[in-house]
Amino acid sequence: MIQLSELWLSSPSSRTVSDWPKATVRVVGMGNSYAGQLKTTRFEEVLHNSIEASLRSNSLVPRPIFSQLYLEAEQQLSALEGGSRVDNEEEEEEGDGGLEQNCPPNPYQMHPPPEGCCTTDGFCQAGKDLRLVSISSEPIDIPAGFLLVGAKSPSLPDHLLVCAVDKRFLPDDNGHNALLGFSGNCVGCGKKGFCYFTEFSNHINLKLTTQPKKQKHLKYYLVRNAQGALTKGPLICWKGSEFRSRQASMGACSSSLFPPLDSSGPPAPFPGEPGPGTAPSAPLGAPQAGPASEHPALTAALGPAVFNGKDSPKHQPLVKNRLSAVPRPSALGILSNSGPPKKRHKGWSPESPSASDGGYPQGGGHRAKYESAGVTCMPQVGLVGPASVTFPVVASGEPVSVPDNLLKICKAKPVIFKGHGNFPYLCGNLNDVVVSPLLYTCYQNSQSISRAYEQYGASTIQPISEEMQLLLTVYYLVQLAADQVPLMEDLEQIFLRSWRESHLTEIRQYQQAPPQPFPPVPGAVAPVTSAQLPWLAGLAASSCNDSVHIIECTYSLAEGLSEMFRLLIEGKLAKTNYVVIICACRSAAIDSCIAVTGKYQARILSESLLTPAEYQKEVNYELVTGKVDSLGAFFSTLCPEGDIDILLDKFHQENQGLVSSSLTASSVTKSASLDVSGAPACTSYHLEPHRIRPFQLAVAQKLLSHVCSIADSSTQNLDLGSFEKVDFLICIPPSEVTYQQTLFHVWHSGVLLELGLEKEHVTRQRVEQYVLKLDAEAQTKFKSFLQNSFQNPHTLFVLIHDHAHWDLVSAVHNLYSQSDPSVGLVDRLLNCKEVKEAPNIVTLHVTSFPYALQTQHTLVSPYNEIHWPASYSDGVDLYPENKKYFGLSEFIESTLSGHSLPLLRYDSSFEAMVTALGKRFPRLHSAVIRTFVLVQHYAAAMMAVSGLSQMKNYTSVETLEITQNLINSPKQCPCGHGLMVLLRVPCSPLAAVAYERLAHVRARLALEEHFEIILGNPASGITIGKHFLKQLKVWQNIEDAEWRPQTYLELEGLPCILIFSGMDPHGESLPRSLRYCDLRLINSSCLVRTALEQELGLAAYFVSSEAPLEKGARTEALESDAEKLSSTDNEDEELVTEGSTSEKRSPVKRERSCSHDSASSSLSSKASSSAPCGESSAGPSQVERARSPPSCGPSEEARAPGERQRLRAAGGPPSVISRHSPGLTPQPDPSLKSGQRVQVSAPSASSSGSASSPALPAAGPLVLQASQCSMTKACRQPPVVFLPKLVYDMVTSTDGSGLPKAASLLPSHSVMWASSFRPLLSKTMTSTEQSLYYRQWTVPRPGHMDYGNRAEGRVDGFHPRRLLLSGPPQIGKTGAYLQFLSILSRMLIRLTEVDVYDEEEININLREDSDWHYLQLSDPWPDLELFKKLPFDYIIHDPKYEDASLICSHHQSVKSEDRGTHRKPEDLYVRRQTARMRLSKFAAYNTYHHCEQCHQYMGFHPRYQLYESTLHAFAFSYSMLGEEIQLHFIIPKSKEHHFVFSQPGGQLESMRLPLVTDKSHEYIKSPTFTPTTGRHEHGLFNLYHAMDGASHLHVLVVKEYEMAIYKKYWPNHIMLVLPSIFNSAGVGAAHFLIKELSYHNLELERNRQEELGIKPQDIWPFIVISDDSCVMWNVVDVDSGGERSREFSWSERNVSLKHIMQHIEASPNITHYALIGMRKWSSKTGSHEVREPFSRCHVHDFIVLNVDLTQNVQYNQNRFMCDDVDFNLRVHSAGLLLCRFNRFSVMKKQISVGGHRSFHITSKVSDSPMAVVPAQYICAPDSKHTFLAAPAQLLLEKFLQHHSHRFFPLSLKNLGHPVLSVDCYLNLGSQISVCYVSSRPHSLNISCSDFVFSGLLLYLCDSFVGASFLKKFHFLKGATLCVICQDRNSLRQTVVRLELEDEWQFRLRDEFQTANAKEDRPLFFLTGRHI
Repeated sequence: MIQLSELWLSSPSSRTVSDWPKATVRVVGMGNSYAGQLKTTRFEEVLHNSIEASLRSNSLVPRPIFSQLYLEAEQQLSALEGGSRVDNEEEEEEGDGGLEQNCPPNPYQMHPPPEGCCTTDGFCQAGKDLRLVSISSEPIDIPAGFLLVGAKSPSLPDHLLVCAVDKRFLPDDNGHNALLGFSGNCVGCGKKGFCYFTEFSNHINLKLTTQPKKQKHLKYYLVRNAQGALTKGPLICWKGSEFRSRQASMGACSSSLFPPLDSSGPPAPFPGEPGPGTAPSAPLGAPQAGPASEHPALTAALGPAVFNGKDSPKHQPLVKNRLSAVPRPSALGILSNSGPPKKRHKGWSPESPSASDGGYPQGGGHRAKYESAGVTCMPQVGLVGPASVTFPVVASGEPVSVPDNLLKICKAKPVIFKGHGNFPYLCGNLNDVVVSPLLYTCYQNSQSISRAYEQYGASTIQPISEEMQLLLTVYYLVQLAADQVPLMEDLEQIFLRSWRESHLTEIRQYQQAPPQPFPPVPGAVAPVTSAQLPWLAGLAASSCNDSVHIIECTYSLAEGLSEMFRLLIEGKLAKTNYVVIICACRSAAIDSCIAVTGKYQARILSESLLTPAEYQKEVNYELVTGKVDSLGAFFSTLCPEGDIDILLDKFHQENQGLVSSSLTASSVTKSASLDVSGAPACTSYHLEPHRIRPFQLAVAQKLLSHVCSIADSSTQNLDLGSFEKVDFLICIPPSEVTYQQTLFHVWHSGVLLELGLEKEHVTRQRVEQYVLKLDAEAQTKFKSFLQNSFQNPHTLFVLIHDHAHWDLVSAVHNLYSQSDPSVGLVDRLLNCKEVKEAPNIVTLHVTSFPYALQTQHTLVSPYNEIHWPASYSDGVDLYPENKKYFGLSEFIESTLSGHSLPLLRYDSSFEAMVTALGKRFPRLHSAVIRTFVLVQHYAAAMMAVSGLSQMKNYTSVETLEITQNLINSPKQCPCGHGLMVLLRVPCSPLAAVAYERLAHVRARLALEEHFEIILGNPASGITIGKHFLKQLKVWQNIEDAEWRPQTYLELEGLPCILIFSGMDPHGESLPRSLRYCDLRLINSSCLVRTALEQELGLAAYFVSSEAPLEKGARTEALESDAEKLSSTDNEDEELVTEGSTSEKRSPVKRERSCSHDSASSSLSSKASSSAPCGESSAGPSQVERARSPPSCGPSEEARAPGERQRLRAAGGPPSVISRHSPGLTPQPDPSLKSGQRVQVSAPSASSSGSASSPALPAAGPLVLQASQCSMTKACRQPPVVFLPKLVYDMVTSTDGSGLPKAASLLPSHSVMWASSFRPLLSKTMTSTEQSLYYRQWTVPRPGHMDYGNRAEGRVDGFHPRRLLLSGPPQIGKTGAYLQFLSILSRMLIRLTEVDVYDEEEININLREDSDWHYLQLSDPWPDLELFKKLPFDYIIHDPKYEDASLICSHHQSVKSEDRGTHRKPEDLYVRRQTARMRLSKFAAYNTYHHCEQCHQYMGFHPRYQLYESTLHAFAFSYSMLGEEIQLHFIIPKSKEHHFVFSQPGGQLESMRLPLVTDKSHEYIKSPTFTPTTGRHEHGLFNLYHAMDGASHLHVLVVKEYEMAIYKKYWPNHIMLVLPSIFNSAGVGAAHFLIKELSYHNLELERNRQEELGIKPQDIWPFIVISDDSCVMWNVVDVDSGGERSREFSWSERNVSLKHIMQHIEASPNITHYALIGMRKWSSKTGSHEVREPFSRCHVHDFIVLNVDLTQNVQYNQNRFMCDDVDFNLRVHSAGLLLCRFNRFSVMKKQISVGGHRSFHITSKVSDSPMAVVPAQYICAPDSKHTFLAAPAQLLLEKFLQHHSHRFFPLSLKNLGHPVLSVDCYLNLGSQISVCYVSSRPHSLNISCSDFVFSGLLLYLCDSFVGASFLKKFHFLKGATLCVICQDRNSLRQTVVRLELEDEWQFRLRDEFQTANAKEDRPLFFLTGRHI
C-alpha cells in the first residue's frame, strides 16, 4: 500500500485529487484478494502506463489496468461470488446478446467454419437439429458416465441445445469438484470425443463473440418427464454460483412489498430475492438448484415475490431440488477453500473497458451474481476455492461486521437497499439489519426501459445511466418529508419521466444530425460521470438538514457500510433518515447502496417486507413470549395516581353501592321504563325493507344482456334456448357473518320462489343449500352442486363467486397445496375441469376490487366485465333515488379545503405516542405498539367520561370524542338507541387482547349496560349480552325467544364498540348506526390498492337525500368509486396541489390542516376548556399535544342567537353535517373565506359523529336544547373514518393529474407490474379503461390461480361462460345479482314461450245447420264416399280474414244481418290477439335456437366444416308464361341424396319422390316447401324437433336478393331461389312456382322410375306448403260416448309434425284429395268445431297439396293477399276435394318482421316524406299524380280492400246483393260481399239464379269469359261494373269482346290506373253503370 501511494504521488498529475485515488486503491484492493500472487514489477509497470494513459486521454473514464496482467498461480482463489471483479468469465452476461452497439467488440475471434458445413443456429455442423423442442421425444444414445445438458446459444435465446457431456467435467450439487477441461459428444450427428469446449462450441454453432466457456453456456441438466420427453431440469451449479439467468439480472421485483426475513429466527445476511426459479410462496431460503443455503429462518418467508414481467419465473421445476445448508461465516475468519483447480484468467484488450461493465448500459445487471440468483441468503463461503491456500479476506470481498448492540442504540433496524454494483457480505449481528434487493430491482427495471422503445426504431437510445439513477434517487429522498416513506413506484415514475425527457431531446438530435455508427452518449447536457457523482449527490443533500447523508467510499462499499455502522453507534446519524453510500472508483461503473436509518421509515419499511402470514406470526410470537409485558409496565408508570388498574379498582369500590355513578345509567332505565309502557317515542329507528333499487335493476339488466350476448355469439358456448330453469350457488369467504348476511339476502329477496327452486314457506335450512362458505366442508357441498349440474342439463346453473378478490391462490403452482387442502380452495373448486367444461354453468365473479382478476392471464374476457354504472353523467341523474352512495371518492373529497367537515382524519397525538414508543421498544412490531396505545387511549377516555377527568391527558382528543359520543348517544334518544364504533384490529390475537382489556375497563367503570363490546371474528358468530339482546328484540319487534343477531346489520341502533378482526374484511355490511370507523390499527405498511380500498370500503354508506343537497355539494362527485378514480374531477387545480405538495413542504401550511388533523378540529374549545391539554410525558421524548385553535370558539358565538339556537338543536353548525346532509337551512356565510370556513367547522367536529356534543359535566353550555336520536343523523351522514397518518397521506395526496396516490399503487399482492415502463393511470379513466390498463400492465405471480392460464394452449385464454361484476363496496351488488337471477329465470321462461295467434273462428253463425255435416265422429280418416257428398263451405272462417269480403253461396239467406259493422275503420290495424305458450319439445325454431341435437341439422357443429353447398340450375317451360322458367337450387352436400344428378356433381335432373305404397315410419314422404321473405333470423325453419328427428325434405323458397343472407343463417337447408323477375312479387308467385316446379318434377320422376318398372300413378304426388310462422302442432283426443250420443268430451295435446304428417299420409284413398289442411289453433275452440273430424272448406297456412290432381289449377302468380282463398275456390270449382282435418291444429307464431309486412308503399319522389294513404293508390290516366314505388297488383289489392265502395256503392253493407267476381276472389273489404263464379267449362259453381248482383268485377279475364256467359247473371239497376286489364288497349278490346256496352254505360272520366309509372306497368280500370 505504501508503495502504491508513493507511486501515485510521484506520477505526473494535472488532475484534481478527487478524480483518481479511489480508482487506484480499488484496483489494489482487488489485487490483494489474490494474496499477492501478481508479478509485482510487472504490476507497477502496467499501473504506471495505465495512469499515464488515463491522464492524457480526454475521457473522464479511467482505463482498466489489468489489461496486460496474467496470474501466475494455477490455484488462485475463485473470487467470492459478487465480490471480486476479476473473474471476468463470471461477469459477462450471456443472453443479453453480447455487448450493446456502442461498445467495441471483444477481441475474441471465432475460427471460420469449414467449407460447406451447416452454420444454421440450433443445428450442428453436420446439419443435425440439436434444439430441445425438436428432439425432446427422440431416443438419444448416451455413453455411461455422460449426462445430457442444455447449452444456451446467444443467437437463439429461447432454445436449449442438447449436448452429451462427461459428468466428471460438470460440478456436483455443491458447485465444485468439476474437472477442468471438457469432454462431450454431439447428440445430433453422433460425433464423439470433443476435448475442448471451444471446438465443441464451434461444432454446435454457438457463434460466440467471447471466449467459449463451459460455465457460461452449459446451463441446465436435462431430465425426462413422466411422458418420457426431455425437459429442462435444474440449473447446473457452476462454482456455487446461484442462477445467473438473464432474467434475474433484469431485476426481479418492482414493488415495495417484498418477502423479508423472519426476524425472529436465526440470522441470515440477505433477505431473499425472488429468482427465476422460485415460486413466491417458496421459502425464501430455498435456493432452487443446490448450494445456496436453506436457512431455517427463511422458511417462513412465504412472500409474494415480485417478479418483473419479463422474468416471471419460468423455471418452476427447479423448486423441487435438494436443498443444502450452508455454515455461517465467521466475522473475519480465515476462509479455507478446497476444490479442483481453475483455468487461467483470460486476457483483456488494452483498449476496451472491462468486458463486464465497460460503458454499455446493462452493466449494472452483471454485478454480484448472487443477487441475480434471486434467492441467495448466504455467501458461498467455505465452499469454493483452492484446497491449501488460506489468507485474510480484504478488499471487495471483505465482510462487514454488524455491531452487536445496533438495535439497542439505534432504536430501529436499518434497512439496507442494495443499489448498483457489488454489495459486500455482512456478518455479525445480522438480526439487527434488513437487506432488501428492491432498489436493485427497480434500477434494473429502469435500465431495461429503452427495450420497450426498440420497436419504434430507437434502438440507439440509451437507458438512463446508473449515475443519473442514483442522483435522482438522492433528489427523491431529499424531498421526502420526515413522516413520509419512500415508495419504489414513485422512484420508477421519476426514472421514467427523466428518461422520457432526455429521450425527446435525443429524438430531435437524431432528426437533425446524420446518424453515426456509434452515436455518443446522448443527452442535452454532458452526462453525470462517476467522478462527479459523489459531489453532486452531496450538493443535493446539503439542503435537507442532514436527513440524507452521503458517504463516499474510496475502494468498496464495505468501507462505507462500516463507516455508517460506526456513525450509527456513535449516535451521529440521529437526524438522518437515509444514508447513501457511493463507491465510484471503478473504471466505468459505480457501487452503491442506500440505508434507511430513520426510525420511522426503517420500521415501516422492514415491516412492509413481511407477508401477512409472517406479520401474524411475529405478533403472535411477541404476545406468547410475553415481550409485550414491558409495554404494559411502561403504561402503568405514566399515570400520576399509579397504575391505571389501581385507579379503576378504587373507582369501582367507590361507586359499587350506588345505583348510578356520576354518569348514571339513567338513559338505560329511562328506555327500559318506556319499553315496559309500550310507548317508545323514537321515530328514527327502522330497519330498511328489502327492495330493489333502480341502480341494482340496471346492473341486473346489464348482466342479463352480457349473458345473452354470450348466447348470441357464433361460438355456441351457451345455448339459452335449451334451459328450462335457473339454479345457483353463491360462494363466499369463510366468514360466519357474511354467510348469515348472504342467507338473509337470499331469503328475503324471494329469489328461490321466483326461480321455482322452492315452494312456499322457504325454511332457513333450505336456503343454506344455495350459499357455500369456502371452508373445510366446502368440497362436499360443491361436489353435490357439480353432480346436480351434470344430472340436469336443462337447468342453467349460475355459480356466483362473491368477494372474488379473496384467496386467489393457485392450487397447482403452490408448494403447500398438496399437503394443505385449504390452500387454493377457490382455484380448486371454481376452476376445476368440470366447471370449466360444463355447458350449463355460468360463473359470475363479484367483487369491489377486481384488479387481481384483470391481469394479462385473466380468464374473464374484457367483454364479459360489468362495471357498476356511474350515478351521474354530465350532471344528469341517471338513477333518481332518495339515497346517494357515499364511497371512497366522496370521503377523499370531504378532506379538500372548502368542504365542511373532513370525514377522513388522522390522530396526530396518537401517531406521536406510537412513534415515541416505537423508539423505546424497537423490538416490538408496530402493530402491537399501536394496538396497546389505542386500547390505552380508549380505556383512559372511558375513565375520563365516567368522571375521572384527570385521565383526559392520557387519551387523544379523537378517542375522547368517540367515547363521549358512544356513551352519551343513548341518552339523547327516548329508546336508548346509540351509535356503533368500529375498531378495526386486523390481527386476531391483538383483537382478543383489546377485547379483554376494554371489557375489563368497562366492567370496572360500571358501564356494562351503557354500551356493548363485540368481538367480530370471521370464524365465529356474534355474541352480545342479555341486556342488549332484550333491547334489540324490543326495537325490532321480535317475539322469538331463541333469536340472536347473526349479522352486523341487525345491531342497528345498538351502542357498541365492534372490534373487527381478520386480516381482510370479507364483505360484512355494517348498520347505519355506524358513526366512527376507527382504522388507526390497519397494517399501514400494506400499501396495495386492494388492501387500502378494502379497509376504507368498510365505511361506505348510503346517505339519505330526501331533502335537497347543500348548495356547495357538487353532484358530479358522486360518480361511483370504481367508475372514476378520483373524486376531485372538477376541483380547482390549486386545491389539489395545495393539499399535496405544498402541504408537505411548508410547515406553515401544514398547520392549516385544521380540518385534516382532527386532533385540532374534533373537539370544540368549549368541550375541552375544562381539561386543558397539558404536556404529556410519552416516554423519553415529550409528545407535543395539538391544542384546539383558539379562534374556534368565538366563531360560533358570533352567529345570530336564533341561528345559534337552531344549530345547537341540530347538533352543530351546518357545515358539520356532511355536504350531503339534507334539511339544514342555515348556510355558512358566503363571505367567509376558506380559511375562516375551516375554523367554522372545527368547533363542531365533536358533534359530527352523533347528536351529543358535550360529554363532560363541565361542558354545560353546549348541552343540546332538544334531544335527538343518533339514528336521525345516521341516515344523513356517513361515518367518520380515522386512519394512520401514513395511509391518510397516501389516500389524500394526488399526483399532478389529480389522481389519488393510492390508485397508482400495485393493485394487489398476488399480481406484479409487467414492466416499470408503464404509463400512469389517469384520473379520468372509467372502470373499463382501468380494467384494460391492468390487463395490459399486470401479470399474476406464480402463486395466483390465473398464473398458468396462458399455458393452456388456447389462443385467447378467456373462459366463455365467465363474467365479472365489479362495483364499489356496500353499494348493493348482492341485491343486483339476485335480481339478475330473477330476470334471467324470467327470460329463460320467456325464451321457452312464444306468442301465438289466439283468435276465434269467424262467421260461425253464418253456417246453417243442415244435413251437410260429416257424422262419423270417430273416423281417423275421411271416408271418400261420405266426404264427396259433403257440400263445400264457401265462407272463410280463418280469423286473419276478418276484414275480407264475405263469399256468398246459395246457403246464405238474404235476411242475414249486416256483417262487418262491429269493427271501426281505425281498428283495422289493431294488434291481433295472441296467447303466450310454452314451447313443447316438438316446436319449430328460428335461428336463435342451438341445442346439442340440432347442431348437425343446422350445419353449425363445431366438429364439422361449415357445410359446403352447390348451386344447381333447373329449368322448365311453362306455356302460360310463354317462356322457360329458370330456377336455382342451393343444395348442401349433406342433402344431395334427396336429388338425382346426371352423374356425381353433374346436372341436376330431379328431386327424388317416394312411392304411394311406401309404408316406412322413418321419414316423411311429402317434401315441405316454405316460401319466406325478410325472416332469415326469425322464420321457423328448424323442423328438427317438430319432425321428431325423422328424415324429411325441407326446401326454403327465397327471393334472389335474399339468397346470401338466408344461406348464411341456414347453411344446411336446401334453398329454391326464385328468378330475379320475382324479386318484388308477392306470395302468389312463390306458391305458383312451387306448384309448377313440383308438377314438373313429378313428371320427371314418373319418367325416371317408369324405366325401373314403377307405374306413374304410384309416385307420391303430394307436397306440403307451410308458412314460415308455424310453430307447433296439436291433436284433439275425443272421447265420445257413442256415435249419436250427446256426451262429448275432448282434450288437446301437442304432437310432432311427424305424427300429423304420417297420419295424413296414411289416409286411405289419399290421392283422391286435392288439398288437405288443418284448423288454426285457438284457446276458444268449442266442441262444435272439433265434433266433426273433417270439413270440406277453405284450408290455410299449412296445406298438403296434390300436384297431380291440381295440374290445371294454378295459383295466381300476381297476388299478394288472399291468394290461398282464391286458389281454394279455383280448386273447388274444378270439382276437386278440399279436406280439413278438424282434429289437427297448427299454432302460428306472431312474428313482427318480414312476410307481407316487408312491402312498404312509398312515393317514387324521394324527397316526399309524407305517408301515402290507400286512396292515392289509383289515379286518372295521364294525370300529374305522384307515382308510387310499388307493384301495380299490390296497389290494386290494397285500394280495393279499403276503397272498393267507390266502385261498388250499391254493394256496401248489402249482403243480399253481392258483387259478382268472375274467376277470381279479390278482397273488397269487410262491408262488401262477393259471389265467386268460374267461367271454366264443367266447373262447379253455386246456383246464381236467385241472386241479383249489385256489381260485376272482371279481373284480367281470359278467353273463357264470353258475352254469353255474362248474360246469365242478373244485376240491380244502377249496379256498377269494374273491368281491370293490363293496359288501355286490352281494356277497350275486352269491352268490345264482351259486348259490355249493350248493358253497361261508360263515361270517359270513369277510367283509372294504379299510381305506377309507365315502366312499372300499371293496371287500368274501367267502371260503368248498369242501364
